[in-house]
Amino acid sequence: MTLGGVALLCVGAYVWEQQLPRKLSEALSSNDLPACLRYGEQLAALRWLGQEAPEELAICRRRLAQQAWDQTDPGRALLLQEQLVNSGVGSPQQKNQDQKQLRLWRDQLRENALSQFRAGNLAKALSMLLPLEKHDGRRGSRLSDSLQESWNRNRLELEKLREYVNQQQWWEALSALNQLDHPWWQNQAKPMRQQVEQAIDDLRDQTESHSHGAMPAHTVARDRLNVAVEARILEGLAPWDAFMAGCADLGGIIIEDGPETLCRASQ
Repeated sequence: MTLGGVALLCVGAYVWEQQLPRKLSEALSSNDLPACLRYGEQLAALRWLGQEAPEELAICRRRLAQQAWDQTDPGRALLLQEQLVNSGVGSPQQKNQDQKQLRLWRDQLRENALSQFRAGNLAKALSMLLPLEKHDGRRGSRLSDSLQESWNRNRLELEKLREYVNQQQWWEALSALNQLDHPWWQNQAKPMRQQVEQAIDDLRDQTESHSHGAMPAHTVARDRLNVAVEARILEGLAPWDAFMAGCADLGGIIIEDGPETLCRASQ
């Protein structure tokens, strides 16, 4: 490009820069927010380094951000509000209000995502977190990573629970039930919880019936034993180890009586 061509471009840019403030004001006055944003960003780009963005641009971003939020477009709302906060334009009171609004939207979006997660809508929750985390590259430390890990862990525990119930391994099933900490997965396991608790009650009844003859007062009460075993399971012991430890906690000893395994009170 010739020197004359460069000069012509510079003149054209200068003339356009002189027209932009008027166009920006007109767009703001007519509430033409897209045009206001466009002219404001052009004017900010043409200004010398260190100069603040025009006040009108801040007003347009603020209005457009609120509009996007009201129209359920949180990604655009957060982007515009972040640009507004980072521009540093406005009075100290207005800057503080803009930062407060950004924090409020972020907190609300995070809480809405958690509400969807608790209701069992994992995909919806992760989608809602995207605007919050798209600039965060710290894999494993994001909220979406924690939600995914919790969801997968509960899913695996439910699969284990089904296997234990099918094999009538009731103590192992109880341990798997106690590992479920998500409301949606707990609800999925509710019928099996009733089955497991009924099976344990049946075992207690069988033990009490069996003990009426040979061991009338020497078998530890099943309800106390259940509490002791569950406490040991929560400490991390395997179900069988928890059964033996729970029996010992009550001062009992393990007795093999045919097909039954009893916790007998020591004399």
